[in-house]
Amino acid sequence: MDYETVMKLALERGFYFPSCEVYADAQAGFWEYGPTGVGLKNKFLQLWRRELIRRDGMLEIDGSQIMSKSVFEASGHLGNFADPIIKCSKCNSTFRADKTIAEITKIEIPESADLIEFDNAISQNNIKCQKCKGDFEKTKNFNMMFKVGIGPEEEEAYLRPETCQSIFVDFPRLYKTMRGKLPLGIAQVGKSFRNEIAPRQSLLRLREFYQAEIEVFCNPTKLDVVEKFEEIQDVIIRIQTDSEPVVITCKEGLESGVIPNKFVAYYLGILTEFYEKTGIDVTKSRFRKLGEKEKAFYAEVAFDFEVETTIGWLELVACNYRSDYDLTSHATKSKEKFEIMDGDEKVLPHVFEISMGIDRSLYTILEHSLRDDKEHERIVLSLKPYLSPTHVGILSLVKKDGLKEKTDQIHLNIKRKFDAFLDHSGAIGRRYRRLDEIGAPFAVTVDHQTLEDDTITIRKRDSMEQTRINISELDSILSESIAFP
Repeated sequence: MDYETVMKLALERGFYFPSCEVYADAQAGFWEYGPTGVGLKNKFLQLWRRELIRRDGMLEIDGSQIMSKSVFEASGHLGNFADPIIKCSKCNSTFRADKTIAEITKIEIPESADLIEFDNAISQNNIKCQKCKGDFEKTKNFNMMFKVGIGPEEEEAYLRPETCQSIFVDFPRLYKTMRGKLPLGIAQVGKSFRNEIAPRQSLLRLREFYQAEIEVFCNPTKLDVVEKFEEIQDVIIRIQTDSEPVVITCKEGLESGVIPNKFVAYYLGILTEFYEKTGIDVTKSRFRKLGEKEKAFYAEVAFDFEVETTIGWLELVACNYRSDYDLTSHATKSKEKFEIMDGDEKVLPHVFEISMGIDRSLYTILEHSLRDDKEHERIVLSLKPYLSPTHVGILSLVKKDGLKEKTDQIHLNIKRKFDAFLDHSGAIGRRYRRLDEIGAPFAVTVDHQTLEDDTITIRKRDSMEQTRINISELDSILSESIAFP
């Protein structure tokens, strides 16, 4: 399915929609999740916690969204967190330089390139303002931090552009109070804020967005001492360096030198296993190794986990080996000690980061799961049952003859354990179709035979197969079918 079809589904079935859409001054880049979207997001995060956090014995925190100026001076964001922009000298319209050049010439210039590279490309290709055909001024950097004032004196602070900085500044306390031992993963889920120049395509480029970030603190002398490596050594991944992606196992990637060490290989492996369980087609995925000018300013080695969609390759996860950049920076700025004891060795840990964009991941799951069943004239969202916002629809064939009351009772008995949708209105076929579109794996129909023998019809979303079961079997069937793998 293409982007437009996913967008139509999202708006009509309550997955997501623009914020403040009733007002003309609503700003771009802010979107809200409806009930079905929240259901999908929450279950995605349950899977994330199960497959990454609990699997690896990580800690999870919940830090502040507003942080002091000092944090971002130390992190480098106030000095380096910028996008290249160009301004029209005639109409004063502003555009991202890299995106404008790519759209017009198909030339890809990394956003972190020297500003003169953008100016040269604009001059050599005679690129003009798309609105008025005017000339552009010299390329400048635009810092994407959202600045806020705290208290009556409006003391300078910032909305966080990533969730990980509180993990870094909290590290000494967490390591001590939680009796930490390297390697130690610390995770956080929450909102981040970036003042994007040209937010577009709903969830794909936002000014306010969800991240699920993991920072794994490690001893840099033990990057090839990974006891759990055997768990993922045969996991197939796709890695792209300069040419086409190569399909290899994690072990082969390590042996060939494409992956620098067992530590990085292990986390690329478990990340791939996680996304396979979300329903994303991992044969359309790749870990793209970033070049020197593409990497974030804090990264020594970086892989972007990207997935192919109908609008191109989307970066879902940034995997960065940040070395000791963050802990050194915060130790220098704060004058506090960030070194810890790893056994008998005093060490300043290095960090490997798995920074996941939740919104983009959810969009990709929707696109990869949505299909047009032309034979049966229906749109089907074939989500994994454990990710479905609604597990089962409970439907009465008609509202009379006591069927409504019987249906209500069945719904009452299961609604605290499962996400069940009660529906009495409309033709049964149309009700099935609505459930198919929101990804409900099952529909239960209560009819006149139910009153006679306590049996119901259960319909499977993907095959449309209908089976007669006893009401007493419903709980176990749902429990088995929607259980996490």
